[in-house]
Amino acid sequence: MRDLQLKYGCNPHQKPASIYMKEGELPVTVLNGNPSLINFMDALNGWQLVKELRTATGLPAAASFKHVSPAGAAVGLPLSDTLKKAYHIEKDRQLSPVACAYARARGADRVSSFGDFAAISDKVDLDTARLLSQEVSDGVIAPDYDNEALEILKAKKKGSYVIMRMDPGYEPAEMEARDIYGITVEQKRNNAVISKDTFSNIVTENKTMPDAAVRDLLVSFITLKYTQSNSICFAYDGQVIGCGAGQQSRIHCTRLAASKADIWFLRQHPQVLGLRFKEGLKRPEIDNAIDLYLRDDISEMEYKEWEKLFEVVPEKLTQQEKGAWLSRFTDVSYGSDAFIPFRDNIDRAAKSGVVYVAQAGGSTRDEDVIRACNEYGMVMCFTGLRLFHH
Repeated sequence: MRDLQLKYGCNPHQKPASIYMKEGELPVTVLNGNPSLINFMDALNGWQLVKELRTATGLPAAASFKHVSPAGAAVGLPLSDTLKKAYHIEKDRQLSPVACAYARARGADRVSSFGDFAAISDKVDLDTARLLSQEVSDGVIAPDYDNEALEILKAKKKGSYVIMRMDPGYEPAEMEARDIYGITVEQKRNNAVISKDTFSNIVTENKTMPDAAVRDLLVSFITLKYTQSNSICFAYDGQVIGCGAGQQSRIHCTRLAASKADIWFLRQHPQVLGLRFKEGLKRPEIDNAIDLYLRDDISEMEYKEWEKLFEVVPEKLTQQEKGAWLSRFTDVSYGSDAFIPFRDNIDRAAKSGVVYVAQAGGSTRDEDVIRACNEYGMVMCFTGLRLFHH
């Protein structure tokens, strides 16, 4: 098949819409559902991310996309009992590495992943399909599916769940083009390869970069490559824990990513894990309630509605309790899709446990940023690689 008619474009009123190949067959097959243009934009960006992350780490990879940016991405490391509980997974439930990758990707920012499009680097097995079936999700792209897994997914959303199969051997042409306001623009596609060697140019006094930090920087940097710019990505334990995307100011990206990382850590606080919700609440309602529980900027009406969700209305964590919990976490990795222009990014990152930093370098204030990293004992490398994505 060389072309495919879509449900609609970015919005329902944008019809007709289609995808097509100028030469050859489409490398993607729709096995179920009726995708929109945004579904395909999420799917194709997500597929590139997980394919490259799989190649770079040798581990199964997954991503959770929303509006053409990843809410989360991860590799398939085992989950602790604490993470299982935070991610709504039963303690005794055994998960395959592929399922662990998606659980982590989805768990990075569960509020933002509501209605996501999932990308999976490996064949979707039964464990992964069961996880997907329990979440509010629009679709999935993967190289293949176990028969039983495919049947479970086809039943999702009353049979309308979008399922795509991607040819894992497909390689696009070197040049890519798009039309903007009737004008065709063309560029060489971003085929930069991100590997362990990307982080070899360490410019700080501390030059100790353990393997776990390199792995997390791979997760961060490959995620940034497919995130709307400007973007900052915090990674820890093989997964994204906070992504600040699409902000005009880099410090706003850092603050956004850091606040998401803080909430990710706080979701594992014993007081959060012990919240007593009313019977019958769905996962998105619980995720939203936890998010409000951890925020200090909610309105009076939001608070009144929030109270109705609990069997016992909990006392909120104090700033001192939050700070004490967050201080336990360190060795976080921080990636920037371009150079860091001011040390304020480093100051804010340090507050959220960042120790390892990767950025392009090349700012007139590089020395100020290096000095800040040295003050905190951080390890920072210059990659010489800008990763703007639009």
